[in-house]
Amino acid sequence: MFVPGQLLQMSKRIIFVLLFVFLWVPRADAQRIDFDHFAAGFPLTGAHAGLDCESCHVRGIFKGTPTQCASCHKQGGNVSATPTPANHINTTNECEACHTTESMSTVTRLDHSAVLGTCVSCHNGVKAAGKSATHIMSSKDCAQCHTTMNWGSARFDHAAVTGKCSSCHNGTSATGKSARHIPSSNNCDDCHTTTSWSGARFDHSSATGTCSSCHNGTMATGKSPTHIPSSNNCGDCHTTTSWSSARFDHGAVTGSCSSCHNGTTATGKSARHMSTTNACADCHSTSTWIPVVRVDHASVNGTCYSCHNGTTAPGKIPTHIASSNNCDDCHTTTSWSGARFDHGAVTGSCSSCHNGTSATGKSPTHMNTANTCEDCHSVNTWSPVMRVDHSAVNGTCYGCHSGTTATGKTPTHIASSNNCDDCHTTNAWTPAVFDHGSTTGTCFSCHNGTTATGKTPTHIASSNTCDDCHTTVAWIPANFDHGSVTGSCSSCHNGTMATGKPGNHFVTTLQCDECHTVSAWLPTRPYNHSSGEYPGDHRSSVTCLDCHKSNSQAATWTYASYRPDCAGCHAGRYKQDAHKKYETPTTAFYTVSELRDCAGSCHLYTDSGMTTVKKSRTGEHRVSNGDF
Repeated sequence: MFVPGQLLQMSKRIIFVLLFVFLWVPRADAQRIDFDHFAAGFPLTGAHAGLDCESCHVRGIFKGTPTQCASCHKQGGNVSATPTPANHINTTNECEACHTTESMSTVTRLDHSAVLGTCVSCHNGVKAAGKSATHIMSSKDCAQCHTTMNWGSARFDHAAVTGKCSSCHNGTSATGKSARHIPSSNNCDDCHTTTSWSGARFDHSSATGTCSSCHNGTMATGKSPTHIPSSNNCGDCHTTTSWSSARFDHGAVTGSCSSCHNGTTATGKSARHMSTTNACADCHSTSTWIPVVRVDHASVNGTCYSCHNGTTAPGKIPTHIASSNNCDDCHTTTSWSGARFDHGAVTGSCSSCHNGTSATGKSPTHMNTANTCEDCHSVNTWSPVMRVDHSAVNGTCYGCHSGTTATGKTPTHIASSNNCDDCHTTNAWTPAVFDHGSTTGTCFSCHNGTTATGKTPTHIASSNTCDDCHTTVAWIPANFDHGSVTGSCSSCHNGTMATGKPGNHFVTTLQCDECHTVSAWLPTRPYNHSSGEYPGDHRSSVTCLDCHKSNSQAATWTYASYRPDCAGCHAGRYKQDAHKKYETPTTAFYTVSELRDCAGSCHLYTDSGMTTVKKSRTGEHRVSNGDF
C-alpha cells in the first residue's frame, strides 16, 4: 500500500522518465536533438564524439559527470570506459600527458621525469621496447648508456665488455671500419682505446706503401696549411717513431729562411736571440745552425755586451785584461782579435801587461835593448814603433835592419853595396838621399815603377829616356823636345799632362799649332783664314777684334743678312750717288743688295731697258785697300 505522499512522488518520477524517453531516446519517427557540448565545458573530440550520451551520463544524471580521464578510465568505475591496464607504466602523469582522445593505445609522447622506477621496469619488452636482438651484450641498466632525451646517441662504458672490439664494431651492432680506414688486419684495440676512438696509436711496422698513401689528409693527417712547401715524401724528413723533430734537407727549399723559421712552421729566433735585422742566412748555414758561420754586426742593435755577456755570445775570457771598458772601446765587429786598446785607462808600466801572457811581449827577434816599451812604442800603435833611440844601438844599421829584427832592403831596393847610412838617416828612413853619380846604367833601369818612381799614368807619351828631359839634380821642371812628339798639341796641353788654354784664351776649336809654335809659345804667329767667308787679305787694314768682337772664333757680322758678302760688314758705308744704274728717262741707283759683293762689276746702262752698257766699272774696291 502506498500512502498519498508516496504516490505523488512516484508519479513525478514516472512523468520525468517519460519526458526523458520522449526527448532523448531516438525514435524512427523523430530526429535527435543536437547539443553543443563545448558549452558544457567538455568538448567531445576523438573517440568521445561518436558515443551515446548515456555512455557517460549514466542513469540520466548530467550534473557531476567527471571530466578527468582517470575518473572514467579505471577499474570498477561507473562509466563503462576502457580501464588502465594492469601492466601500465608506473607514472604520476595524467592520461592526457601521453595519450589523446583519438586512440588510447597510441602513446604520442612520454615525460620520463614523472616515471617511477628504473628504465628496465618498463623497457622489458612487455610494457615498452627492450634491448634489440643486435644490442651489445651488457648487464648494465639502460640509463648507464642511454638518456631519456636521446635514446639513439648512447654513451658506453667499455669496461664491462668482454670479447674483442670487432664482436661489436662489425658495422651492425656498432660502427665498424669506415670505407677510408687504413687497410689493416689489426684488431681495433691494437691502435684504438676505449677511452678515445680517435687519436689512435699505430704500429707503422705493419704498414706497406709510402707515408702519403695514408697521410693524405683523408685517411690520416696530411701536410698542414703551415707545412713547408716541399715535394719530398714524408719519410724523407719524418720517422714513424717521431713525427715531429724531423730531419730536413734544405737543398730542396726555395725562398728565404724566415719564410719557414718564423716560430710557426719551424723554430724562429729564440727569446735570447740577439736583436738584429739580419736574415737567418746572413749568419747561419743550413748545414749547421749553431755555431753561427758569421755575424754581420752592422745590422745588430744595442751594445756589444747585450750579446757578448757569456750567455748569448762569448764574453770576456778569464785571462782578459781587467778593464771596465765596453767591448767596442777596443774590439771591432770586423775582427774580434787584434783589438785596439785605450791605454789611457791603464795604470802601471807597459810590461805589467805586455809580458807575453796578458798581452804580447818582446818577440825573440826584438832588438837587444834595455829600453822600456814606451821608449820606442806608443799606446796608439804598437807597430811600427813610434821612435827608436839609435844612439843606444850597438853595431851597424844592418845589425838590426837585416829583414828579421828590423826592416831590411826590400826586394825592389836599388842594387847597391852601400851601407844603410850612406843614403838613409836614423831620423827619417824615407825619403833617402841618393848620389846619382855612383849609378851606372840608364835612369829607366831604376825608374821603372818598381825599384824607383817611373812614368806616371799622366806622363806624356814618349819613347824618350828619362834624362832626355829630366836631370838628376832636379826631376821637375823638365826640358822637352817637341820634335819627337806625335799627335796634336791638345793631347798633352789639356791642363792635366801639360799647361792648357788659360781661362781668357780666344775661344776656338783650332789646334794649338795653328797659332803657336813649339819653339816659342808667345807671341803667336799670324793666322791665315781659309774660310770662304773671309775673302782676300784684310791684314793691312783690319785687326782681329774688328771682326771677332766677342773673343770667339765665330765672327760678329754687323749686317748678318748680307753674310758672307762684303755688305755683311760694309753695308753702312754704301754711297748710293756713286752707283748709278741708268740716267734715262730718269736717274736710278743700285741698292746695297744688288751690289752686296763690292768686288764685282758695276755697269751704267744707257736707259731703263738695261740692255746696252754705257760704262763698265770693275775692280773699284780691293780688300787690301784700306780706303775701300
